[in-house]
Amino acid sequence: MSFRSTANFAGLAYTRWLCRREYRRQTFRRLNERPVEYAFLFRQVARHQPRSVLDVGTGTTALPHLLRTCGTVVTAIDSMRAFWFAGEANRHWHVIHDDILATRLTEQFDLVTCVSVLEHISEHQKAVASMLRLVAPGGHLLVTAPYHERRYCPNVYELPGSELQGQALPPYATQAFSRGELNTWLAAGSRLIEQEYWQFYDGEYWAVGHRLPVPRQVGPHDLHQIGCMLLQKA
Repeated sequence: MSFRSTANFAGLAYTRWLCRREYRRQTFRRLNERPVEYAFLFRQVARHQPRSVLDVGTGTTALPHLLRTCGTVVTAIDSMRAFWFAGEANRHWHVIHDDILATRLTEQFDLVTCVSVLEHISEHQKAVASMLRLVAPGGHLLVTAPYHERRYCPNVYELPGSELQGQALPPYATQAFSRGELNTWLAAGSRLIEQEYWQFYDGEYWAVGHRLPVPRQVGPHDLHQIGCMLLQKA
């Protein structure tokens, strides 16, 4: 058996063992916001039929693989050293180490996605401008994040009543954006095509108050904590 065949066999065996261990260690706590965000994303894929997609801040998720199964050509990037824990790897897709604030990418994509990532980037305006530069003319940028129509919050987990109150906070902030921030993104060269508002808690911001048994899609003047936004490049 050649070295390549041996290495391939050993790698597949380890991957199967790792998947089996994760399968057996599963426990249920609760569903998170991904079903709402992914549903919004895949509706846009079905509607706009992008041939190429860039996913920004993939982490260890299988999202690029799911997008690829739809037929689109997918690129995934993440600033691994900034947010990944030592020893982590994405076993679902090849993720390019790249910082969207200083991206090395030059090609453009029909759709750029940023799912629950932008809130962790303090220079969010710069990040959005960078992502829009990677959107082909007439293409789209899709962003999901904690959202409050009227007021911005620099870190929702520091608010009174946060579900993480009294616990060790993540090493990065989790912002809640507002109409003011959204307008600055639009000023970078895009227009808002669609926006959804979702309520997950009975508090004003994400992770504040009691969590609803089932999230509700609401209007801009109703209580909400998550925003799903589709922008089109001018």
